[in-house]
Amino acid sequence: MSAPIALTHRGKPQARPNMLSYKSMLVNFDIDGCVSTLAMLAERLAKDFDARLMGLCAAEVPVPLDSADGMAFDPQIFQRQREDIERLFKVHEAQFRELVGTGPHVQWRADIANPTRSLIGYAHETDLIITASPEGASIGNAYRSTDLGNLILNAGRPVLIAASSAERIRTDRILVAWKDTRESRRAVADALPLLCRADEVVIATIDPDADAFTKGRLANVASFLGRHGINARTEIIRSKADGDRISEFARSIQADLVVCGAYGHSRFREWIFGGVTRSLLNDDGLNRFMSN
Repeated sequence: MSAPIALTHRGKPQARPNMLSYKSMLVNFDIDGCVSTLAMLAERLAKDFDARLMGLCAAEVPVPLDSADGMAFDPQIFQRQREDIERLFKVHEAQFRELVGTGPHVQWRADIANPTRSLIGYAHETDLIITASPEGASIGNAYRSTDLGNLILNAGRPVLIAASSAERIRTDRILVAWKDTRESRRAVADALPLLCRADEVVIATIDPDADAFTKGRLANVASFLGRHGINARTEIIRSKADGDRISEFARSIQADLVVCGAYGHSRFREWIFGGVTRSLLNDDGLNRFMSN
């Protein structure tokens, strides 16, 4: 039996299996971030895939200290901070439901807990995590914002990090930042539902000494995508490895989304990332789809 025919965002017929879809999405809101833009983006993406959408906001109350030696605990300060977090939860939930609706496919969760651990804890309920780069007062505050690197390396789900001003994820042109590793292969497989909707997919690798073998491997990736009905071409960036080079190339071709495997490991309780991964994590001007 032939694969079902589906329509892309421009109404073009395209064959793709029913399995290539996201049926559940989880959108994460930092407690000090903007809800409206990210909520609209997530709502539109969930509607495109007819997916359930869960909103999540989490923040943790740090243990307050009120003495010079740092040993005393002030329960009143602790309680006031907790009440402030709960108040913001209600404000964010109201904004979320006003923009997204209250139907059976919409849910909301709020946790007084570490934001990153809370989000990872809900990852088993979703196909795709949607978030944005931390902003405002919560940047670098582990009690009030998500550690994106930690999230991507531990969630076991792909993470779509929206650009700071994005109100919609367009798929006219998607860039796959390719490196022949497990992480890249995982990212491409996880991104197939989005790649199937693209007018064009560019598979690019950075290699100043690319040979016939490299070209052949890229061609194999394009062929793999072609079997899913995806229009893909390859590009070799002949320059030295540079963390910013993929971001520069993405802008040069006006890519709507960058798909990339995330490379990193923990050392002395800190996350150490590869150059491209680190550059993309810090580039909030691009929509990034990252997987480990």
